[in-house]
Parts: sequence; C-alpha cells; structure tokens
Amino acid sequence: MKDNFSDFMRLKRRDFLRWGGVGLGGLMLPIPAWATPVSAEALLDPRLDVRQKKQLADVALNAAKSKGASYADVRIGRYLNQFVVTREDKVENIVNTESYGVGIRVIVNGTWGFASTNDVTQEGIAKAAYNAAAIAQANSKIQKEPVKLVPTPSLGEVSWKTPIEKNAFEVPISEKVDLLLTANARAMENGANYVNSLLFLVNEQKYFASTDGSYVDQDIHRIWPICRVTAIDTESGQFKTRNEFSAPMGMGYEYLDGRASSKIQTPAGVTVYRNHYDIIEDATNGAKQVKEVLKAKSVQPGKYDLVLDPSHLWLTIHESVGHPLELDRVLGYEANFAGTSFATLDKWQSKSFQYGSKEVTLFADKIQPNSLGGVGYDDEGVQTKRWDLVKDGVLVNYQAIRDQAHIINEPESHGCCYAQSWNDVQFQRMPNVSLAPGKTPYSVEEMIKDVEKGIYIIGDGSFSIDQQRYNFQFGGQLFFEIKEGKIAGMLRDVSYQSNTQEFWNSCAKICDESDYRLGGSFFDGKGQPSQSSAVSHGSSTTRFNQVNVINTARKI
Repeated sequence: MKDNFSDFMRLKRRDFLRWGGVGLGGLMLPIPAWATPVSAEALLDPRLDVRQKKQLADVALNAAKSKGASYADVRIGRYLNQFVVTREDKVENIVNTESYGVGIRVIVNGTWGFASTNDVTQEGIAKAAYNAAAIAQANSKIQKEPVKLVPTPSLGEVSWKTPIEKNAFEVPISEKVDLLLTANARAMENGANYVNSLLFLVNEQKYFASTDGSYVDQDIHRIWPICRVTAIDTESGQFKTRNEFSAPMGMGYEYLDGRASSKIQTPAGVTVYRNHYDIIEDATNGAKQVKEVLKAKSVQPGKYDLVLDPSHLWLTIHESVGHPLELDRVLGYEANFAGTSFATLDKWQSKSFQYGSKEVTLFADKIQPNSLGGVGYDDEGVQTKRWDLVKDGVLVNYQAIRDQAHIINEPESHGCCYAQSWNDVQFQRMPNVSLAPGKTPYSVEEMIKDVEKGIYIIGDGSFSIDQQRYNFQFGGQLFFEIKEGKIAGMLRDVSYQSNTQEFWNSCAKICDESDYRLGGSFFDGKGQPSQSSAVSHGSSTTRFNQVNVINTARKI
C-alpha cells in the first residue's frame, strides 16, 4: 500500500503528519530552502504598501503582454514563519524566517510558462516576465492542446485578511516560551517522562494581479500549538506517546487563551477543544492519559461499531475524500507522486455512484471561519466559495481550477488553486473538505447509548492508504471500549481497516452541528517538485457500523 500523505522533504509519513517535520532534539524543523532567517522585529516590517505592489504588478503584466501573452498573472509574496521549540525545561530553538519574491505565470500560444525572482524591482520583475513568456513559447512547440481557462470576473482592487484578534507575531517571545515551559512542567508533574512542545506561526502576505483586471491583497494568519507527551513503563520497557488535541487553525494568538466555552468534555472523560485551546490543561491531561494507555487492555480483533471523534475523523476525510476527489488526481496528473483515484469520471457521470450512505454529505470550501484553507481569493484571483462533493451519499463533483473546470462542465473555477510560495507555480490544491453535521439534534452521549459493541476513538494516529485512495488502515490516539451503550474502559493496539466506499456507506449516524469541530494539517504535500499547503477538515462525531478492527501489538 502506498503510504504518502506527503513525501515533502522525504520524511516518514507519520512523523511528517504529526509534527509537520518539526523537530529539534528529536524533532525536525520544516524550514523551506527558500526561507531566510531574520529577527523577530523584521517580521513586523510591512515592506511594501498596496500602491507599490500594484505598480510592480503592472510592470509584470505589461512586460508579459509585450511578449505575446494572451493572459498573465503575478504574485508578490512575503511568507513569514516563527518556530518556538521546547523540551522539558529547556528552550531548544527559536527560529524566524522570511521569504520574499515574485512569481509570474503567462499563457503564450495557448501554453503556460512560469518564472520567479527574488529581485523585487521593476527591472527584476520585467526580466522574470520575459523569461516566463520565453518558457511558454518553448513549451508551445510540443503541447498538443491549448490551455482553456473558464472565465472569472474582473475584481478590481480588493483585499481580505484573516479575522484575528491578536497578531501572534506581535506577542513577545518570552510570553510564548513561558507558556510552553509551563505546559511541559505540568506534564512532568503528572507523570510524563518526556515532553516536547512548540508553537508554529505562519503569516502569508500575498498580492495577486492579472490581465483580467483583478488586484487582490491578502494577509493570512495561521497558528499551530503542538505538545507531545511520552510515558515509560519501567517494568515492561514499553512506552506510549499522546499527541496534542489542538488543531492547527486560521487564527491569531487568541487561539491559545483556553476559553472555557471551547472546552468539550467527551463521554470518555477526555477534554477536547473547539476554536480555542488550553495547552497547559492538555499537557496535564495528556500525561495522565498516556499512563492509562500503558495499562489498558489490548483490543480483541473483530467487527465493531466505531464512534469517531472529529479529532480523529479529519484525517480519514483527508485521505479517503479530499485526495481522491482532486480532479487532477482523477485525471492521472498525480500518478507519479501519490497515485490516482478510484473515483473516476465515469462514476461522476453516472450521477448515481454511492460514495457513502444517505447520511453522508461531504462539502469543499475555502471560506470556513478559523480554517487553515480559509481565504478570500485563491492564487488565480478567484473568489472562494463552498460546494458539495458528495450529496446524500452520491458523488456529485470534484475540486477544479480555471484550466480544469471545463472538463467537468463547470462554468467557473472552484477557487482552489494555490502555490506554497512565490517561487512555485500555483496548481490545483485541496480546499477544506468536511463532513456536514447531522440535521436533527443528536449528542455524543446519545450516540454512545445506541452502540452495543463498539470503540470510541479520539485523536489521529498512523495510517496507510493505497495508490487509488481506496483500501486503507487508520489508528488513533485514545481508544475506549463501548459495551451495551456505556464506556467500559480504555483499549490499546487498535486500528481499523476498510475501503473508501465500504467505509462511508457504513456511516449510520452523525451528531448535530453543536459538536462540529475542525482538524487539519499545515503540511498537505502534493506535486513534483513537491509543494505543501495547509488544509482543515471538519465534522461532528460520527458512527460507522461493523468496521473491521485489528490488533496492532507487536508480538515478540
């Protein structure tokens, strides 16, 4: 089975997913090769104003048109990252990075060309536009069919900003360090043998302009607090780790204020979070829970009803819905990286392919508040929106951008074109893909009561999925046995196996919107050369009937 959520930076999949490649002293920091270390003060320097960006963008567009471009777009991008990394009572590293430059994409003779530069001057930008046009000219000699762009409105001058309450980059490093070290201390006081924690902050300042007459200025913020707690059983020599129950979010530093209204007590007695996160409380609970895992009963293999918390289900959605419904993967463009898709065009054309049960509506969007993929406009200047992928169980659509939409008879792009930086070409990327909550009031407690023999899973874990995004296996963080409608204790060594269509057709019940929460990752890898993007997936707690569970304990 193919196992690559992301081959970005050639990391193991499970390590990359959980830590986004972040690590020092046991972790790896995913600092891009194109990012330059800078001071914290430099991150707050605004560089260019909107008027200056528009002037430079017009230089690129005019230069491209002078070389025969029928279409051109330009992205002036400034990408800021901050990493604060700790372990137990030590600060392992503090890193600030900046990447700044311009990417220019053109169509000449019906063919794409792309070039980029970090020389953000009129001369440097004009030269890059000429290079993009020359590349397109060369490519046109071998391309058989011209690029077809569906129309998009001229936006004029517009802007969008993540609606943050507190800019995380303005918060003193000392305050961030104090928060992480306090969380570490609480974990150690409650029995952890090791604890790593970090903050990963992102600010993308992106300016887009095109010959369609759009000028788009965006300021995008994301935050990810991470905390990994490990406990060791000295008698057996075994160890277990419990990862954080935070989710990476499209928010500011207010995400870390631990508001009581965002805390959810599950029927298993585990605290999970929505929209605001308490890393100190989570580290404390994690230390207690990981010790319980060491003493937990090993699962008996067999068929179980699964009750899946949103902190777990987001990853299953990502792999079994998000990726297979990317149109470029369906068409085979992604075959060299992570396989194609079982959800081929003939299934969509039939208008009757049962992707899941009638309970299942899966939607794509780039507008969900607090989500990682939440932006006003994509990297083609298309205003973002929401649309259904699976409606009442039936496959109804894919994810498509301007040069793909005509293939599935869509009159406009879905607004999901994205590049990880100014020096990468934009291409079709997964938007937020989520499971719609149930329409009638139904709580997690009621769901548990309706299960005779089942397992309640909280948090994501290791997994594997094949080349067509069909056959898969998923683990998790915490597992609780359900007997006759009641939680009967903690389990360990749990993983479930299924295939995408069988799994989603086994969906029997979904809790209502009061339980809806987001999960996600900063690091969804795709393409060759690979690029990484941030994406969220939402759901309410959901029950799947009679799913095959295996025991993953290593037999010595």
